[in-house]
Amino acid sequence: MPIRTASARWQGNLTEGSGTLRTGKGGLEGNYSFKSRFEEGEGTNPEELIGAAHAGCFSMAFSKALADAGATPTSVETTAKVHFEKTDAGFSVTRIDLETVGQVPGLDEGEFQKLAEAAKANCPISRLLSPGAEITLTARLAS
Repeated sequence: MPIRTASARWQGNLTEGSGTLRTGKGGLEGNYSFKSRFEEGEGTNPEELIGAAHAGCFSMAFSKALADAGATPTSVETTAKVHFEKTDAGFSVTRIDLETVGQVPGLDEGEFQKLAEAAKANCPISRLLSPGAEITLTARLAS
């Protein structure tokens, strides 16, 4: 398997400086700053990128689990809400709430929920993050 890369460049001090985050092949690039990370300023931040990675990984893992169970999803759409909070140990990602909606013709609700939970447990990004952050899942089967 290939090794994936990303890079960051920061210029200036913590509160007045700014930077750029970039994925290895240039598919994603964004500016970030103290305000975009700790306040509500323009730009992205590392936590949003973690959320995007988690949502993307989960959506793919769920699609695979559905296919392995004989169900063909029309779509799987996932949002990850990353909670970045100050704790006694410093700032930490404490929880990630995954919210997914799947269009899966012919699949019943119980099987949908079971496969969604299995995908959460087996998604490589969930496995990476779960020792340090709580991961919740709300899955809805679209009609």
